[in-house]
Amino acid sequence: MIGPTFRMATRRRSHAVTAALTALAALATVLVACGDSEGNARVAQDGDKVQVHYHGTLDDGEVFDSSRERAPLPFTVGSGGVINGFDDAVRGLAVGESVTVRLEPADAYGERSDDRILSVPIDQVPEGVSVGAQLQLSNGLRATVTAVSDETVTLDANHELAGKALTFEIELVSIE
Repeated sequence: MIGPTFRMATRRRSHAVTAALTALAALATVLVACGDSEGNARVAQDGDKVQVHYHGTLDDGEVFDSSRERAPLPFTVGSGGVINGFDDAVRGLAVGESVTVRLEPADAYGERSDDRILSVPIDQVPEGVSVGAQLQLSNGLRATVTAVSDETVTLDANHELAGKALTFEIELVSIE
């Protein structure tokens, strides 16, 4: 004959097993939602809206940009919203993963081009413009004033990071 103590212990064990199975089922649901049907972590792919933190440096160690002190950068993978090499580095990352990549100019802002150096009459730029000033051209590009004479102003429409290799430390924060 089974006594009341044994029945009570069995009931407690049964409740504990039920609670454990419920917790495992919930965990499996979360894993599937965050990954594939086998519970593998979901990775960023074209069309995903992602958020990343990044830290960018030049070969000499100079920091040219970082999101560490501000909100993560949101973009859609494969949409052209970021430079190609950055996009490629994020593709395949799971949330929480980090990668460090060094991008050659071709995968970043391209090589510097003499075709983007313009000389324009001084009367076509704002009065009092000086070397180092940033101007927006009629086509939407930004240009830096590199020289000013009595008659002309020289503008450089190359991106400031053109011709430079860039190193990024990238952490994938979220995937939508």
